[in-house]
Amino acid sequence: MTKILNYIWRGWFVLLGILLTLVLGIPIFLLSLKKEHYKYCYQFIRIWCYGMFYGMGFRYKLIRLSKDHIDPQQQYVFIANHTSIIDVLLPCILIRDHPLCYVGKKELVKIPVFGMIYKRICVMVDRSSAKSRADVYRRCAERMEEGQSVVIFPEGGVPDDTSVILDPFKDGAFILASKHQFPLAVYTFVGLKQMFPFNNSKGYPGKVKIYFNGIMEPHAGPKELKASAHSEIKKVLENSI
Repeated sequence: MTKILNYIWRGWFVLLGILLTLVLGIPIFLLSLKKEHYKYCYQFIRIWCYGMFYGMGFRYKLIRLSKDHIDPQQQYVFIANHTSIIDVLLPCILIRDHPLCYVGKKELVKIPVFGMIYKRICVMVDRSSAKSRADVYRRCAERMEEGQSVVIFPEGGVPDDTSVILDPFKDGAFILASKHQFPLAVYTFVGLKQMFPFNNSKGYPGKVKIYFNGIMEPHAGPKELKASAHSEIKKVLENSI
């Protein structure tokens, strides 16, 4: 019975995504056509994320581990651990004043309707192409010069081994922050690995814990930033077990 209910719940996730994309897709697409309108486009994206998150029965609790505050006038590289597809919704829900641009997989462009919108609001990367990976830094820097902040999940994807607390980080987010002197805003998401895993027969709605680890200034080199961020996020995850 539990598995049947989970499959119904996952079916609702797909249906909800289709409905919200059809309703909000047109204003998102039209507003994304001009760079100066992206801040308005972003508000519709946030509505889509809110609808998906709360429509699936989730809620969240934000726990601050630092007294740092996000400056509305400053662009950031936002990073977090990645355990579930729901992770992608959280930055938009949390960050109101900073239009966000995601670094995402090129393969998602193939999804009907969603893919058309996705390629306009994300910096896409073909992980099999060294040229595409290298060009990401330039395109992200351009977006940040336009007033957007960038979201990167530095694990590069969800860990294949579900017993792994945190995969090693890729270099991209830290090279971007160090090279262009953008501060890193570090978050840790706890609970979604169990609440909405990629196994469609498992999961449940509930409260997600979001830890704000703080802001890391980009004075150190990429290796030092990567090691420090990985250590901070891993420590929170270990303490939550």
